Parts: sequence; structure tokens; C-alpha cells
Amino acid sequence: MKDMKTLLCMTAVWVTFWSCTPSTQSKAIQKLEYFSLEDVRLLESPFLHAQELDKQYLLELNADRLLAPFLREAGLKPKAENYTNWENTGLDGHIGGHYLSALSQMYASTGDQEIKNRLDFMLTELNACQQANNNGYIGGVPDGKVIWKEIAQGNIRAGAFGLNDRWVPLYNIHKTYAGLRDAYLYTGSIEAKGMLINMTDWMIEVVSQLSDEQIQDMLVSEHGGLNETFADVAAITGDKKYLKLAKQFSHQVLLAPLIKGEDHLTGMHANTQIPKVIGFQRVAEINGDSSWTRAARFFWEQVVNDRSVSIGGNSAYEHFHPSDDFNRMIQGTQGPETCNTYNMLRLTRSLYQDSPNADYIDYYERALYNHILSSQNPETGGLVYFTQMRPGHYRVYSQPQTSFWCCVGSGIENHAKYGEMIYAHTKEALYVNLFIPSEVEWKERGVKIFQENNFPQEAETKLTIASVAKGDFTLQLRNPEWIHGELEVWINGTLFTDFDASQGYLALRREWKEGDEILVKMPMKLHTEQLPDGSNYYSFLYGPIVLAAKTSNLNMPGLNADDSRGGHIASGRTIPIHEMPMLLSDTEQLLENVAPIPGRSLQFQLTGLYPEKYNQGLQLIPFYTLHDARYMVYFPQANQDELEEIKRKMSEKEEAVRQLDAVTVDIVLSGQQQPESDHFVQQQDTWTGYMYDEHYREGTGWFSYQMKNPEIESSTLYVKYLDVDPLRRSEIYLNDQKVADLDLDAKSKEHLNILTIDIPVDIRKEKLITVKIKSKEGKWMTKIVEVRLLSEKATQ
Repeated sequence: MKDMKTLLCMTAVWVTFWSCTPSTQSKAIQKLEYFSLEDVRLLESPFLHAQELDKQYLLELNADRLLAPFLREAGLKPKAENYTNWENTGLDGHIGGHYLSALSQMYASTGDQEIKNRLDFMLTELNACQQANNNGYIGGVPDGKVIWKEIAQGNIRAGAFGLNDRWVPLYNIHKTYAGLRDAYLYTGSIEAKGMLINMTDWMIEVVSQLSDEQIQDMLVSEHGGLNETFADVAAITGDKKYLKLAKQFSHQVLLAPLIKGEDHLTGMHANTQIPKVIGFQRVAEINGDSSWTRAARFFWEQVVNDRSVSIGGNSAYEHFHPSDDFNRMIQGTQGPETCNTYNMLRLTRSLYQDSPNADYIDYYERALYNHILSSQNPETGGLVYFTQMRPGHYRVYSQPQTSFWCCVGSGIENHAKYGEMIYAHTKEALYVNLFIPSEVEWKERGVKIFQENNFPQEAETKLTIASVAKGDFTLQLRNPEWIHGELEVWINGTLFTDFDASQGYLALRREWKEGDEILVKMPMKLHTEQLPDGSNYYSFLYGPIVLAAKTSNLNMPGLNADDSRGGHIASGRTIPIHEMPMLLSDTEQLLENVAPIPGRSLQFQLTGLYPEKYNQGLQLIPFYTLHDARYMVYFPQANQDELEEIKRKMSEKEEAVRQLDAVTVDIVLSGQQQPESDHFVQQQDTWTGYMYDEHYREGTGWFSYQMKNPEIESSTLYVKYLDVDPLRRSEIYLNDQKVADLDLDAKSKEHLNILTIDIPVDIRKEKLITVKIKSKEGKWMTKIVEVRLLSEKATQ
């Protein structure tokens, strides 16, 4: 039993078995199917290179170290020490689940026996953990048995990024569920199937005494795509109790507005939401609830059309910014997160199968080339967390023995399954969706097809019918939205015009014979794409390929990440945007300053730039080939009349931020997951929110951060807050010593304000300073936006 194709077939049977009318039965049976990964093999291309690097990365990881948290929590003796980084600071075991998925996908994609042996070893050890736990549970969550017992008893303490004082344990164990599912679906492991079902039965027992309201309260905490995996178990077993569980784990706070067509995404942690929506769509696939599918489509449209940049990624500082203001995306140093695009592609794949609209493939292709492929270093195999859109910044790459971020987990999967969307089929047609060199075997018809090309360097692809038993079928060739002019089809050297062109595909129906060759010519052109909010930033593309410019390879500390909690963040100098090249041209004339470089495919010279030091111009190359450098994907634009005013405003703003950063010893952005986690946030009765384009933390209790003062140079505590509420009362403590009150009555004319506090002399000598903010007098505390330690006083 192999791959998602099997699960989809089981879904069709499940739907038919449950309660379908004859018409819906027919629709389920005729549903578009994907090929198993084992039926698609990559040929020479950057994607094959990425796959081989990923296989090497997987084998460099030590399975015993990944298994250590699971053995520890099962009361067994680990065979090696935990990995560090996120794997020993609260999210212990999450990479182990991703590892199961990646090994399963890689084995299906390559048939590599060493990968299969590693997978079998992981499953054997995890099975031993499940047997030792003796209740179906498998997990590396620190002291997990304690919190699951508390939750089962109705003692639920949930925050956005924590549950019962642990770092997103539901999110953590979702990776184990997904890994077991993938081991079964991609490799046919009966052992993994049994473990998956037993672990799902354990969850049913955990929540058996909870009301639906209590479960929804628990889902405030990030929980990955548990609803999806529970729905998958329903499809695998045909048992209704698992579909009930999937519905119980579907977060109504997100689902209800989406069903109504309402966009409440601004300020939400992006990758908390996307897996939930995948689950909504998965449940809808099984029970036929069209309103849940509409919700998933609406979400996709809002994210792709209104909140994504040209590379196909979304979010700044991990959160959805307003659709009409991409300022955080451009100004910030934490751009689109790779995990988000990983999950958006999974959602796209599901929606495309439900409704094979070429728009889904256009997005999939854009994000695959420009974000996913670009997120792996082609020399080291290192994986990227944030892909900055800020002009002149850079990316950080993981290392196998130091880096265990979420985007390493999804990253090792990304490059193991490139074959999943190149082709699809119905009973009568084979769809060619992507122009990635590969071979596909359509076993039901005894057909094997080779696709060869040098795309996108050359705007064509060749398909060869290598073998065929049943040759009467339709070849559906995708007609991409980026085509400049008309797509040409040549069959055995003759121009072919007798085809039906509709819904983004060219339908070629004939009796195909062994040796038939189909040459598809796809003329491309250079074009620009403005930021979705209409601001004066432009990206250059050639066909679906985003072009970028290397600006420097200087001052990139942490380029290859260490194992520190913040090692995934590019912490080098933030270059003021007004120092970066600007397109000095009217918008209608931008392309007049771009010229192909003779003899260099997909390389262009960009001129007409300001300031004068860029008179020689910049070279534009495909972004997925640009690594180990500072770069520009988006370029600010102005005509001569606008230039002086823009320069003045930019300079003032950048200078204020730069001066503050220059005296900052440590900083926490409140209400944002990673900065708070990196400073070991503790809290009681507080929560996060978003207002006036700022994240914040507030509540009726307290929260604290451990802040670093390594050179014993901090003299001032800097607190930025939102002054928008009456009767807010707070106390501020440093190392348990009260240093200030922050009492507000919302009388300020400014929404954002700042409090600076002299740090007591005795505390200045400490290398770790605990900042604690608590409510007082029974009132809610102030909305805290940012906390800094400064080496000298500053205001912003």
C-alpha cells in the first residue's frame, strides 16, 4: 500500500460506503488522482540535485539522538544524548516526526535501501516506546504524561504558544502522527499503521471526558494539523469515530469566519492557521461538506492573492500582516517562513484535486521554484527559516548537527517529494502540470513517459512516449498564465493545432505510440510585479521565475547557524533602505532599464538606479540560484520628483531605528512566538493580540522574559506599549525587584508610547536579567509591545 494515491482511493470508498448518492459516488470515483512518488523519478535538474542533497542531510542526522526524547518519556534508556536547539528546550521530539515523513517520502522517491533501513529502525524504536507507555501514546514532550493527565481531567491552561506550561505539545505530537501516517502511506508499513491507530485511540481517551467547549479552549494552543491526521485515520480505517475526533479538533475560531467569507487573518500567527485549513479541507473530502471546502478555498484566495509576495511566501515575523500594508514585510528582517509555503503547497495540492483549476498549479509552480527550491543551499544542503524581502538582508542556513527548527523539519520533507505534483491523471487523461525533468509510469495503462528539458533556461520541454500498452488517452498539457503569446505543440516534428484549449490546459487526444515525441514551446517574457498593497516596490520575473540581485557578501554573521535558540535569524547589520538601490523611473518604463546579458541564459543587467554608486547597474539572476549573499528581490521605485521626499522620510525613520538598535543589548518582541520562546517566556493568565499593526501581550496575571546582558553593559530598561485602553495598571520587576509602575488611562494622543527605566546598579552586574510585568489592583495590564535592554538611554 503506497503513497497518498492509496489514501485518496480509500477516501472514495469511504465516501461511497458512508452516505453518497449515485451522482456523488461517481464524482468520488472519477476524482483526479496523483501518481505515487514511486511512479515518478526525477531526471537531471536542480530538483534532482536538491533531492540528493536532502538524502545526504537525512543520513547525516543521528537517529538515536532524534529518538532520545521518545525513549526518555517512555521510561526507557536513551541510546544517545538529545540533540540541542529546539530539541532540548521544550519541543523535544518534533523533528523525529518530520524525520519519519521525510524518510518515507525519500524512500518512495528514490527506492534507496539505506533510507528504508533508517526508517525501519525509527519505527522499531518508537514501537518499543509505545509498548512501554502501554496506552498508545508516543511522544517526546517533556513530562508529557503529567500534562496529558491534567488535560484529561479538564485542567486546561492554553495560550497561543503553550499548553499547560509546555511549548505547544499538541503541535509537537502532530508531527509524530503525521510521520506514522506517512510511513504507512508511502512505504506500506503495517507496523506504522497499527501505531498510528493506537495513538489516535489514546487521544480519543484523553478527550473522552471533555466537552466540545473544553476541546476548543485547548485548541487556542498551536496544534498543527491534528484534524487532518485524524481524518486520515478515518479514511484508513473506515471508522466514524475518527472523523468525529477530526471535527472536534477543528478550530471554530478560524473556521466559522471563513465559512462566512470573512477575513480575520490580520495579526494571526500564520503557520498556526494553515495546517488547520488543510484539515478543514481533508474533513470535507471525506464527509462532503461543501461549506468547509468553500472555507478552505476562501482562505487560500486571501493568502495567495492578498498576502503573498512574488516568491509565493507569506507572513512577516511569522504573522499575517494587513493585506493593505506590507511595510513589515519590507522593513522587517524576518520575512516569509518556509513552513508556511510548505503547508500552502499541501493545501494547494488538496484543493487542486478537488477542483483541477490551473490557477492552483500556477501558484504551486511559483512557490516551488522561488521559495521551496531556493530554501536549500545547493552546496551544503542547509535549510532556510526566514527568506527576507527586506532589500539588502540575507538568509541563514541550518546545519545537520546544530539546527532543529520547524523549517528544518518541513525542509527535509520539501526536497524529498518533488515528484508529487508534476503529473496527475484520471482514467482517460494524463495531466502534465510542471515542467520538471522526470519519468512517470502510468501503470494502469502500461504507459511510461519521459520529460526532458533545460527549463527555465530554455522555454520548452520534450515528452517522449517510452512505452505504451493502452495508447488511446488524452494528454493534458498545462498552458501557464505566464505564457507570452501562444504555446506551440510539435508532435514528431510536425506543428499540431488540433487541440482543445480550456481551463488552463491543452487537450491532445490521440492513439499514442511508443517513440512519439511531443515538443512544447512556451514563450516567456520579462515582467514586473508590484507589492499587493500597491506600495512602490517592484519585483522582476521572467515567466514564473523571480529574479533577484546580489548586493553584497559582507557582514553576514551566523550565515551557517549554530545551536542557539535564535540561530535561525539573520542578525547581521540591517542596512538602511535608503542606502539600497532604487529604481529611478516612472512605473511604465521600468522594463526599459533591463537588458539580457548576451550568452547568459536568464541573466539580465538592471540600470537606471539611484544612488550614483549603482551607475554600473546590478545583475538579475533567478532567485533560486542566489545564495550566501545579501540580496534584493523587491526594489523601491520613484520618479525624480518623488525621490527627495522619499529619501527624507526614509532617512528619518531608518535613523531612529538604527540609533535604537545601536544601543540595544537584547530585545523581545512581545506576543510573537519565536522572540518570546527564545527568551524563555513564562506567564500566567496572559494572552497575545494584535492592534494598530503591533503584536502585544496583556492579561490579568503576569509574564516574564530572561534577557541577556553578557557584557554587563545594560543601564536602561525600554518598554514600548500600546496606550489605547482605560484603567490599565501594571508593575515592572527586574530580578524580582520592583522598578516601576505603568498606569494608563488612554489619554495619550499617540497609540504607541515608550517607558524608559534606570536599571538598579546591583542588577546591571548580572548577565541574565529577568524582566517581569504583572497586573495590579485587579486591573488588566498594559498591552506590552516590546522590551529592550539598552546600554544607554534612548527614545524612539
